[in-house]
Amino acid sequence: MSPSLDRIDLKILRLLQADGRMNNAEIAKRVNTSAATCHRRTQRLFDEGYISGVHAQIAPEKVGRGSLVIVGVVLDRSTPESFAAFEAAAQAMPTMLDCHLVAGDFDYFLKIRVRDMADFNRLHSNTLIALPGVRQTRTFFVMKEVVDNAPMDL
Repeated sequence: MSPSLDRIDLKILRLLQADGRMNNAEIAKRVNTSAATCHRRTQRLFDEGYISGVHAQIAPEKVGRGSLVIVGVVLDRSTPESFAAFEAAAQAMPTMLDCHLVAGDFDYFLKIRVRDMADFNRLHSNTLIALPGVRQTRTFFVMKEVVDNAPMDL
């Protein structure tokens, strides 16, 4: 834990992580500070990068993206240029949720949301295998999301 975070800062982080819509007055009440003090602390947490954003969690099935797919990608070369080209192309994909450079048998793991298997087949045929430097992909269709975007233990 960072030495610049005290127990009140950590409690603010836990509260916002659990409910990003919680208003300042409610947070202040729960951490037992004034609203002004709580606002200053929360703003500092943003300013210092402890909080990088507040986002709504969209129900994927409600917006036609009910299928979650993890794709392992192996590139044909391990050079800074090939990594940069692949990453730029991956960032431009609207269905891409996450793209992680990893150690091991794959170079990247991609987390992608699609409508269904046919939708993924189109994406794979038209986009994934055409990404710069892709030599091989291995696809994993998620059967059940046991833990997804769990809050960090602070």
